[in-house]
Amino acid sequence: MLVTHSHTYKRHRPEQTLLYQLVERHYPEFQKQLSQKGKSLPLHVVKEFEEFLRCGRLEHGFLRVVCDDCKHEKLLAFSCKRRGFCPSCGARRMAESAKLLVEDVLHGYPVRQWVLSLPIPLRLLLARYPKHLSKIMQIIHRAISCDIVHRAGYLKKQANTGAVTYIQRFGSALNLNIHFHMLFLEGVITQECGQSKFKCVKAPNHNDMETLVNVISHRIATYLEKAGLVQRDMDNTFLDLPMDDEDSLLPLQAASVNYRIAVGPDTGKKVFALQTLPAKDEQHYGQLAQINGFSLHAGVFADSHQTDKLERLCRYISRPALSEQRLSLTDSGKVRYQLKTPYQDGTTHVFFTPLDFIGKLAALVPVPRLNLTRFYGVFAPNAKVRAEVTASQRGKNSPRLAEHLKDSDKPYHARSMSWAQRLKRVFNI
Repeated sequence: MLVTHSHTYKRHRPEQTLLYQLVERHYPEFQKQLSQKGKSLPLHVVKEFEEFLRCGRLEHGFLRVVCDDCKHEKLLAFSCKRRGFCPSCGARRMAESAKLLVEDVLHGYPVRQWVLSLPIPLRLLLARYPKHLSKIMQIIHRAISCDIVHRAGYLKKQANTGAVTYIQRFGSALNLNIHFHMLFLEGVITQECGQSKFKCVKAPNHNDMETLVNVISHRIATYLEKAGLVQRDMDNTFLDLPMDDEDSLLPLQAASVNYRIAVGPDTGKKVFALQTLPAKDEQHYGQLAQINGFSLHAGVFADSHQTDKLERLCRYISRPALSEQRLSLTDSGKVRYQLKTPYQDGTTHVFFTPLDFIGKLAALVPVPRLNLTRFYGVFAPNAKVRAEVTASQRGKNSPRLAEHLKDSDKPYHARSMSWAQRLKRVFNI
């Protein structure tokens, strides 16, 4: 028997989700408690919550879509497009980012994921001073790219590699955890007879990983000391993180990064966790190295023909901070959040009071104009070979750009999209 499947559009109704109901009910109370202490959230965090409460609601604006053939109409509510904790906008951004990377940037190349985790004090420092992220990421990229070039048998001047880096600000337990997911080419780009050639390299071994994490940790510490963010004495090294009594976000970030309760009578205590699985012994992998709180892992690889695996990997590193499927309420009214992957001690769930849950969301909101996706090496915006080595052929010396300039008297940047194309792109129709 032939079975047909019809796909019908169902409008997203955020007001029916548990996350929306928690924010709508408890965010005003959270704000009231802060104001009673003479404090307030930064403007960009306030806008994050306010825009989230308007996201997907028809009363706050919508687009009317009409079918040209049957004249049937649909109402498409405006979205907040925020980057903090909105699952709907985060999922849309995840799908778009994965499609861009797989089809336009990394298509046809073997790719390895490198993940660098930072010591807890450094996570808080970068959350507090995000302007230092760019320099630290340059240090990390330079160390890994030089290692890849040297393993390929070249000098840095003779070859280059490329990478796409995502700055993730969250951990599995909704904790503030700034770390880096980097998709590096498993090889180098060289110039031979005026053409770009790709050469693969062998996977890094444990000695390579240990050398790299030592180099990265030493260079980052040196930079932080020069920047005046690290102080040394005879026995210890510590962060120089000034406290502001009127700053309401820093205590929330500090509690989040240390798995502590930030709001309520139990402030400062560890977040309650549920251990439902037996603890596991710490596993050591050949492509994992750790030193002084720094952890570098490079065990995930996608070959050039494994497009589906690469897309899953891209979706994973660009996923939103919060999953509504893992969020629930207990009978006592506490917020229960299931970990994506159980911890080694067997922890599978964490629990928050509703007000502390709002504080955890506030700590995850990035500052405005902070680019969370970075392109390096041959994929950098101004790289000379970017148009030649990427499928989209966008960048300097792009053959598509030359073709447009040849066929049109107008400069390429003056050619704009049609209104239909613009609406499709902006509203994801």
